[in-house]
This record gives sequence, C-alpha cells and structure tokens, in this order.
Amino acid sequence: MDPDPRLSRATRYTTLAAGTEAVADLEIRRSRFLAVLRRAGTEAEARALVDELRRRHHDARHHCSAFVLGPDRDAQRSSDDGEPAGTAGIPMLEALVLRRTGTDDHGRDVTDLSDVSAVVVRWFGGTLLGAGGLVRAYSEAVSRALEGAHLVTRQRMRRYRLPVSHADAGRVENELRVAGTTVLGTDYGPAGAELGLALPDDDDAAAALAARVASVTAGAARLRPDGVDWVDLPR
Repeated sequence: MDPDPRLSRATRYTTLAAGTEAVADLEIRRSRFLAVLRRAGTEAEARALVDELRRRHHDARHHCSAFVLGPDRDAQRSSDDGEPAGTAGIPMLEALVLRRTGTDDHGRDVTDLSDVSAVVVRWFGGTLLGAGGLVRAYSEAVSRALEGAHLVTRQRMRRYRLPVSHADAGRVENELRVAGTTVLGTDYGPAGAELGLALPDDDDAAAALAARVASVTAGAARLRPDGVDWVDLPR
C-alpha cells in the first residue's frame, strides 16, 4: 500500500477482498493450468505467492506469474518461467490490467484492478500448444479466476474518531449509517464509546459530516481527525 495515500493520483481502485483467494483449474489438451490470485500490497507479498505455490506444486513444470500494485498501478511485473517469451506472463498481466470492473459516470468501462498477484501453475500434458495456444490458456486461466473473485472498492478516505456515551452510541451509529456515513466500527471503553468513521478525502464531505454529527448529537460530540488511509468498501 502507498505509505502516504495523498501521494496517489487515484482516489479509488478495485482489488480482491482481504483474506480471499480466487482460483481456476483448466485442462487444455492434457496440460493442467491452475490459476491462483491473491491480494498483495507489496512486491514481497506478490512474490511470496509464487514461492508458496512453487513449494506446494514442485512437480509442475512452470509457475508463471504477474502482478499489478498500487492505487496508480505503477508497479507491474510478469514472468514466463520457462515458457516461450511473451506467451504466459504478459497475457496474465493483460488479463489483470484490462479487466473491466465497472463503468464510470459517462458509461465508459473502468479498468482499475490493482494490488493483485496472479500465479498460473502448469503441468505439461505432453502436447505442445504453440505460442497462440499458450497465450490463450494463460489469459483464460486468470480471467476464469477473476470471474469468481470477491472484489471490493478501495477508496482514499479521511478517518475520524467520534467519542460518545455508552447510552448514545447505538443511536448515533445508526443515524450516521442511515445518512450514508461509513462507520468502521465502535470501540467501547470504561469511560464511553468511540465510533470510527470514514468519508471521501474531500473538504465538502468533511464539512457535511461535521454538520451531521452536530445534528445527531445536539452539538455534544466533536470529531477527532484520525489521518487519511485507504478503506475497503463493499461493491
């Protein structure tokens, strides 16, 4: 993840839900292609998936890989791992970066998938597929895995803490949620409760939240800024 979210040009992007894995298993002319996709925030995490699958499936001939990282997708790498040059890693990378994840306000396709590491393990079945066949196989393996992936929108958000009394916590949280505020959770302590809130990194949104909090707490509670970070939102 970008250590300072404000340095990114992007304000949101799509990625795999944390802790999930997307898998596809294809057989093409007796060769088996096992695609595994996981979320990765750093190159080390992306390469760790390659190492893990290489150890787990040491009997396979190839462990080809591709990853795209960062809100601006400025880190992109791929490896053919012994397949003919350009027939595995690049098709896998293209399947990631060209994946349609939605449409914008003008109806245009959005392709903003990032922080994803993909590995395709191949067991050779004895029949040569040719360059075109390999390109299609590796691209299809990643695309099939993405079809079953649990995706989330990751948005740059301003975070706030809102101290309230135990008695008011449930009501305030409910009213803020109904009004469209992202509530990250509520922590309860001996002196009271504290809501974690997030909103788009925008001055108008911050002003609207302050007014909303003043309304639902009758001016009794004050927001405490808690930095800017990337937050996973449901899609």
